[in-house]
Amino acid sequence: MPKTPLCRARTSRRSVRYAVTGLVLVALSVAAATAANRVWNGAPYPLADPDAVAQRLKDQSDELYDGFALPEKHAVDSGRVDTGACYYRGLRSIAHIDEARSDVRSFGLDWSVPDIPEATARDAQRRVRQQLVKQGWKLTHEGDRAGATLRELGFRFETPEGGDQVDVQWNDSTTTLFISVYAPCVQVADGFAEYDWSEAAWHPKEQTSRL
Repeated sequence: MPKTPLCRARTSRRSVRYAVTGLVLVALSVAAATAANRVWNGAPYPLADPDAVAQRLKDQSDELYDGFALPEKHAVDSGRVDTGACYYRGLRSIAHIDEARSDVRSFGLDWSVPDIPEATARDAQRRVRQQLVKQGWKLTHEGDRAGATLRELGFRFETPEGGDQVDVQWNDSTTTLFISVYAPCVQVADGFAEYDWSEAAWHPKEQTSRL
């Protein structure tokens, strides 16, 4: 007996309903799997090229040294971009307590300028602070301290978007200006070898004497 138009319509509506239900279930399953994966692994680390990160830190160091505008040529110690440990996130970290990830690194470049008198250090830091503010960096720490036997000057700034940090310190015991430029944890490609990394070395640009 042929189906009536009413029967065909009912069958069609059921088919559409089943299809929609199936799509909803698939979407819910995907969402649940994604949520479970995020809870297990935590927020993913961004991907980055170590060479590009190193170059960024070296460019920042060049800008900082220029920004200090020291009144005379000082012997700036060369530096090297070193990597730091980064750890598992989410519930997965419970199974890897204090175990660093081999594919995720932070990056830091430390350098210094010795034999800086306090007045010179104050002026140099003031100029760099103004420079960082103009570039949109945010002050996150004030390091000025005065005690019975030690005076310290310093600060820390951070970029609002990427989390890069600049840390500047000076004390009257060493009379050395210490600078640390830091980039937060990123995921690097397999096979990255820090100990044979040609991009790690930083040598200050030649500076003309300033009176």
